[in-house]
Formats: sequence, structure tokens, C-alpha cells
Amino acid sequence: MSEAHGQATSSKESKEDLSKALTQPLPKDLLLVVFIHGFKGTDSTFVNFPARLQHVLSETVDNVVAECIVFPSYETKGELNEAVERFVDWLTTLTIEREVANGTGGGAGKAKIVLCGHSMGGLLAVDALLAIANSRPDKEAPLWPRIIACIAFDTPYFGLHPFVFKNSATKAAEYANAAHSVATGIFGGLAGWGAKKAMSSPANPPAGLITAPPTSPEGTRNWGKWASYGGAVLAAGAAAGTAYYKRDDLALGYGWATDHMKYIGNLWDQDSMRRRVESVIDLDQDMGVVFRTFYSVIPPTPLIHESLRTFIILPPEDSKSFLHFSPASNALAPDELQAHTGMFSAKSNDGYYALGLETSKIIREAVNIGRGLVQDDEREAASEAAAEGAMGDKIETDGQKTSKVSEDAKEWMEQGSEKVQDS
Repeated sequence: MSEAHGQATSSKESKEDLSKALTQPLPKDLLLVVFIHGFKGTDSTFVNFPARLQHVLSETVDNVVAECIVFPSYETKGELNEAVERFVDWLTTLTIEREVANGTGGGAGKAKIVLCGHSMGGLLAVDALLAIANSRPDKEAPLWPRIIACIAFDTPYFGLHPFVFKNSATKAAEYANAAHSVATGIFGGLAGWGAKKAMSSPANPPAGLITAPPTSPEGTRNWGKWASYGGAVLAAGAAAGTAYYKRDDLALGYGWATDHMKYIGNLWDQDSMRRRVESVIDLDQDMGVVFRTFYSVIPPTPLIHESLRTFIILPPEDSKSFLHFSPASNALAPDELQAHTGMFSAKSNDGYYALGLETSKIIREAVNIGRGLVQDDEREAASEAAAEGAMGDKIETDGQKTSKVSEDAKEWMEQGSEKVQDS
């Protein structure tokens, strides 16, 4: 075989190998969407929203393995900075675990991560993102874990709206006043009935005199009166008990709003809140890390509430932060707290499906930015149509997939990482 013929054969084989490489499908991206609950939240805060979102993403994002993970319940107490450190440790370990399981190599930075925080969980998510960004050796270094988006749901980055305190206190006062009125009327009636009975009753019989029991009709009438008053007394007790227990109710208690503030201590000052949001917006602009906040909105009620009601204080409309906040309407919730706590259930939020569609759209945009793609209008319209269909599908929820590191999360958050590392 001549040298020229050998070179031609080799060139042909190289072209064939290159052609095969180009036609082979690229390995699927690993998309991890981590949900973080807020103040006094639990593992069930998000209900079936993560499972439904995972289904929508799997149906609408090309070449991706999507997994939504709910960060296990943790105590919302102590310093927020400590919680952030432990969460970053947990997220780092989770990323390595999932990358290895997906065959992309642990620590390779192939997993694309979206942080979704509800209420105070949004603060934890943003502070974790900033901590990871600030830990890089230089500003040119990529993020790892590779966070591509941070989505907050009703997170009070600029504080709780004053009406949350006012309406919560008013609601608690209404329960207390109702219980007081019922009890006053009933016990006042009992006192009047007792006085009338005493005036009409004969003198007490001499001591030691055995009297016959009352006749059956009279006894029945007496029992009926006492039963009637007894039932009313129970009603008063129930009303009073309701007033007592409602003071700590997650949806209605004034204490909920005040304790909410205590969790992050002295961080509730205007300068630190403004700097936090501006810093994460800088990451959005400089590194393409998408930042959005959905805030619950209750429509006006004529003659009662003439303007929209929100759980959080919004940034000034002329600030660069304002464009990163999007309304999430809820016409079912009677007050701001119930709109806040009921965001992730279709039974308590008639904007549930719209919220899911908007969330999936933001995540698709973040994935495309990471891939360096710009989706045209026609393809985006097709994706949105597919998302609408997937959002309405019936889904099976067998519970969130967990791992050893996920099961250890409570220990990380409540006791620190030392005990886990030594075990």
C-alpha cells in the first residue's frame, strides 16, 4: 500500500469519526431545583408544587434530567449566617453526589442548580449564592456549585408590609372580642337566672331532713335548663379557646409576624437589605445568574381595602431592583398571611398554575443562558404551550427522592457540620 493511499484512508476514517461524534446526542444536562422553606415552614410547605414543576421542566427543557429536591425541615432559629454556612456545606455535598450518580463526574460543575426559597428561605438562598460567589479565588472564576438562578417566593427582602402586623393584630382582636362578648352574655344570663331562681325558691329545709327526689317532669325541666346553659357555656369556652390558640396560629397570629423579625436579628435595616438585593442583581448582570422574586397580591376589596395588598414591602419603582419583582395574584386568600402561606396549593391560591408556568419559564431562560442560546419567539411559544399542558397533567407523587446527605440535612442545620463529619 502506497503512502498516499494510507494517508487517504486515514483521512477518511478521521472524517467518519468526526461525523459520528457530531451526530451523537450530547449527554443530558443535570438540572437540580432545590426548594428551601421559610420561617416555621416544614417539608410539606411546597405541597406538590416541586413534583409538578419537575414534570413541566422534563417536558419542556430539551436534553435535561430535571430533579426537584425539597430541603428537609430545619429549625428557623439562631443566627442566619450560621444557617447559610450549613446550607452551603449541604448543597456542595448534594451536588457532588448527584453529579456522580448522573455520570458527569463529582465536582465537575456539570450540574445546573436553581435555588427556590419561600419567605425566609429566599434570604437563605440569596445569602448562600453570595457566599459561594465571594468564596471564588478571583472574579473570573466560575461559580461552584453552579447556580444558574435564584427564585424567591414572597421573600421580604425589603421587610414585611406594615399591614401584615395591623391585619394580624386586628384578626386576633376580633377573635378575642367575639369570645368576650359570647362569654359575657352567657355568664350574665346565668347570673340573672340564678338570682331569679333564688328569689322564687322556698327556704332551705332543716338540716338533716331527707326530701323526696323531684318528680320526673320537674327534674326533666331543670336538667333541660342546665343542659341549655351548659351547652352555651361550652360554646363560650370554645370561643375563648379559639381566641387563645389563634394568637399563635401561623396564618393569623400577630406573634408570627414579630417572631419572623427576630429570626434574622439586626439584619432588618434598610442599608443591608438594599445591598443584599443589589449584590445578587450584580451577579444577574455580570454572570447571568437569574434573580426573580414573586410576591403575593390580594386584589382590592371595595369599601374595605381600596388598594392591592402584599405580604412584603416592594422596592421603589424607580430602582433597578423593581424589575426583578413580579406579582402573583391570589383572589382566594382573605388576608396577606394566608396568601403567603398558601402560595403552593391550588385550593388556597387561584393563581397556582400561573405561578408554576412563570417559574418554569424563568428556569428555561436560565438554562438557555447557561447554554449560550437565545430562544426565538416561535420556539418559546411552543415551549409555553407544552408547559401549559404539562402543568395540568395528573401527576403521581410518591414523595421526594432523598439521599443520605438529604436525610442528614436537619442535623447539619440544627447542630452544625462537626457531628456529621465525625460520624
